Amino acid sequence: MVIPRECLQPRMERKTISVTGMSCNGCEQNVETALRNLDGVSRVEADHEADTVDVVLEDGVADGDVNAAIEQAGYDVKA
Repeated sequence: MVIPRECLQPRMERKTISVTGMSCNGCEQNVETALRNLDGVSRVEADHEADTVDVVLEDGVADGDVNAAIEQAGYDVKA
């Protein structure tokens, strides 16, 4: 039996998260590192000037886990 390739790959979801407290490139790195340490995260790009974080993650990664990682890094997630 041959399983189609798309069935083997997890569904990916892209989210843009509003984050306050980032003021420099170092802050961006802190947030990116915190999110890359989560299972299921494949791409992260933080922008301190726009106060946003773009993240690509597997479908099923809980928003609460993503938000908690950002908050544990010392930044606030806007609702």
